[in-house]
Amino acid sequence: MSKIVIVLVSGISPMSQATLRVVARLMAFPDKVEELKYLLLSIIEPTRREAGCIKYELLQNQADPTDFTFVEEWESAALLELHLASNHIQAAVLKLEGLAVAPPDIRRYQLLA
Repeated sequence: MSKIVIVLVSGISPMSQATLRVVARLMAFPDKVEELKYLLLSIIEPTRREAGCIKYELLQNQADPTDFTFVEEWESAALLELHLASNHIQAAVLKLEGLAVAPPDIRRYQLLA
């Protein structure tokens, strides 16, 4: 009987290399930090329950509290597109005006190493 051995190099599995990584950054108006934070926190749990969501984290810059960043991992670009079109994301986008300085800066990445 033969054995199949899978070796992970640097802790990176073949699956994680095939996933889509996203970094999305938003800047709040200085007097709207708490309102924007509340809005962004409200989309965390519905997003984490979506098909294809592997990781969805929200960070706030310690040196500049107006600076928020989502760090995301998705199974595919198609599932990310479904997320961006979801009701809770579309509702949140409509509420960004007056809270965020500009639209979200959304960047897509592939894991190299």
